[in-house]
Amino acid sequence: MFRCPQKTLIPSRLTQIQSGAREGAAWRTTARAAVCAVALLAAASVQALAQEVTATGAAASGGGAGGSFAAQGEQDASPVEVGGPIGGSASARPAVSAHAPGAASGAAAVTAEDAGASNDFGARQKVLDRRTEENNYQYAVAQHNCYDTFFVNHCLGKARDAMRVVQADIRHEQLALDEEQRADNARRRDEQAALQRAKNAADAPQRAANEAASAQAYEDKQRQHALAQAQRQAEAPQRAANEQAFEDKQRQHALQQAQRQGEAAQSQRAANQAAYDKKQSNYQKQLDEARREGQQKAQERAGKAERFQQKQEEAAKHKADVEARQKQATEKAQQQQQQQKPQGQ
Repeated sequence: MFRCPQKTLIPSRLTQIQSGAREGAAWRTTARAAVCAVALLAAASVQALAQEVTATGAAASGGGAGGSFAAQGEQDASPVEVGGPIGGSASARPAVSAHAPGAASGAAAVTAEDAGASNDFGARQKVLDRRTEENNYQYAVAQHNCYDTFFVNHCLGKARDAMRVVQADIRHEQLALDEEQRADNARRRDEQAALQRAKNAADAPQRAANEAASAQAYEDKQRQHALAQAQRQAEAPQRAANEQAFEDKQRQHALQQAQRQGEAAQSQRAANQAAYDKKQSNYQKQLDEARREGQQKAQERAGKAERFQQKQEEAAKHKADVEARQKQATEKAQQQQQQQKPQGQ
């Protein structure tokens, strides 16, 4: 938080200032002066632009209200002076005064159309917004400059008071502009309502004719509907007889269809039974033939087995005969050898 320095300088403090501190203070002062110069140049350019927009809005507005608004804008657009005048205001005022005759002459030629009124309100609102921005900027510049003065709080208070004066004036003009806009909107609504009423009054005969034609068409449709309803009621017995005949015909057709389907199903069942019997007969024939073939094959197998057994017996008998002959031959050979031994001895 900023602390206000003492209002009375102590002589002992003056003797304690070093040469380096003096050089630093001189450098800070030079830098602040440069910043203030740049800020003042920017404020002058912003102020000139705001005054040009103010003069243009005053030219677009009608009559003395535009001239008074331009004069008030010139008066309020001047920069705030705190501890000395701020440059740029003296050069800006002649520009506004130079534009004032042209604005007065142009205001006399501007019509009171709605488009012009809306544009005038927009231009005036832009001027008020620009003045608000300029007032805030100048207050910030004044705050910055106050910190270079000795009585800082007093300087800040004066800057704040000056800013609030301009802000109150801008607020007053903003309220007046809003009131004018509301009045203009109400006037437009009234004009639109009057035009709509006139249009409705002009369209009343045609609308009455259209309503009469619509009512006549509705009555014609109602009569046509009543005639059609009476005709349908008169034709009701014939329609009932026709419906009854149609239902009888449908039942007869259903019976015939069921009969045809039954006959077809019966013939199909007979055909299926014949096919089944034929299939069973063929199966029985095939079964009997298979049995006969099985018996024949069994007899053949039995014959083959009997012939095989006979061959086995013959082979065994032949083998026994061969062995008997071999045994006899062996005994006979032994006898001959025994008979030959005594002769040799």
